[in-house]
Amino acid sequence: MHHPEGRPQIVAHRGANLRRAEHTLGAYVQALDEGADALECDVRLSADGHLVCVHDRRVDRTTNSRGVVSTMTLAELNRLDAAYSKNPWAELDDEAEEVDSDHNRVLTLRRLCEVVRDYDRVVDLAIETKHPTRYGGLVERRLVQLLDEFGWAGGDSPARVMSFSGVALTRVQRLAPQLDIVLLIEGAVSWQVTRAMLRPGWIAGPGIDELRGRPRLGPRLLAAGHRIHVWTVNTRDDLDRALEVGAEAVITDDPATLHAMARG
Repeated sequence: MHHPEGRPQIVAHRGANLRRAEHTLGAYVQALDEGADALECDVRLSADGHLVCVHDRRVDRTTNSRGVVSTMTLAELNRLDAAYSKNPWAELDDEAEEVDSDHNRVLTLRRLCEVVRDYDRVVDLAIETKHPTRYGGLVERRLVQLLDEFGWAGGDSPARVMSFSGVALTRVQRLAPQLDIVLLIEGAVSWQVTRAMLRPGWIAGPGIDELRGRPRLGPRLLAAGHRIHVWTVNTRDDLDRALEVGAEAVITDDPATLHAMARG
């Protein structure tokens, strides 16, 4: 990953999702315009094997339809309005801002990789694989194959892979040993369990609530030699807490505000 001088890397959580619909191209373009250093996304496999940027198992919450992502083809997903949850009355709003329809479709990871590759400054990509899933390890295999197509499966990759699943991350490490790996940490598990899950060289990814509820967690992670990335950091207090534990990256819903705070 690239390291901004004097501050943590600002990572846009599902894009600039406070202002744009999460995981849409519009949300990621907005995040880049707001100065995000990196983009975060969740990925699932469609029924025909495409990696798509969708958080939930179902499309019900974020689109104008219903269904399970893994049972829908990319063509079916392409027909959905992925920005529906942000503005369900857009078609009836004569004063609504005109938006390119591509910015409101279900986004493929390939398209997001192209945006990162072609942008006019260095941008990192933090990719979370969602589990459990009907496709099991195929998600990680397809992900590494795609990253390899872009030349991003080695040690100089702008991409890193995150998951709450240690098994999934072990698959990634086996397929692409040089990629940065982030184990996301959530839930009231003991330090012994946390330490056992984190393999040597893995980055620790605690949620901000974990750092609040377990004040000894951050120092213990540092003492064990782990780099730290924190999610989801949206306030001054959150940022200060992340800085206290030496976080090198903070994932946020509001990259513009966090960028200003971190620089200040």
